[in-house]
This record gives sequence, C-alpha cells and structure tokens, in this order.
Amino acid sequence: MKRRDFITCFGLGYVASSLPAKVVASAPETTAMSSTSGDWQPVGTVAELDKTGQLLNENSPVGSVLVIGTSKSKNLVAVNPTCTHMGCTVEWLAEEKIFLCPCHASEFAANGNVQMGPATKPLSNYETKIEGNLVIVKRNS
Repeated sequence: MKRRDFITCFGLGYVASSLPAKVVASAPETTAMSSTSGDWQPVGTVAELDKTGQLLNENSPVGSVLVIGTSKSKNLVAVNPTCTHMGCTVEWLAEEKIFLCPCHASEFAANGNVQMGPATKPLSNYETKIEGNLVIVKRNS
C-alpha cells in the first residue's frame, strides 16, 4: 500500500469516527393486553400458527420459541428449539410427535424430554396461551 493510500484510508476513517452520531431510539411497542406485560410475551399471531400448525420465532423477547398446535388445540406446546447437544434448530415431526435434531438425530418428546441422544438435557419449555389474535408465551421457572 502506498503512503498516500494509507493516509487517505485511515485519515477518512479517523474523521468519520470522530463525527457525532445521531442515535434514534424508538419507544417499545405496547399492546392493550394485560397479560403481555411482565413475563408474558407475544411470539406471533393465531393466523401464523393455524397456517401450518407450528410457529417459529427465533427473535422473540424470551428467546427462540417453537409453538406446536392450532388455535383449536386444547394444549399448545412451546419449546426453545435449540438442541441441547450442539445448538442446531430442532424440527417438529407431527406424525411421529417428536422434535428431531437434523444435525445428530437427537429426539425429544413433545414435552421436550430427551428420548434418544446424543443430547442429554431436555429442551426448555414455555407456558403458552392465546389471547385475542396473539400467541403469547412465558418462560417456565
């Protein structure tokens, strides 16, 4: 690199980094639902869940969540879909009623318990309910 190119490159970088930055903060979105305050967080809509019988939200406020069921289900199931073995995202196999890790074939029951390794720890669970048109979850203690 020539001296002139070096000074130009790093000189512009220095000038740009010393300029004040404008930070814009937005207020968090609020809902009128009482249960979404506190520990309960929305992860998607009923329409999204009913479309395929499952709802994956990898960026929810409580972490990655995979909800299984439909709005007509008596019991919705929600787990953190991150395999406890190597961190791959598990898939729900509806016919077999298991979560399967595509990386090393760990199997988890619908409640998140390990059925077949190499994973040794269960998937984390969430309490789940539907309020209005939202699917909301709460991390189990």
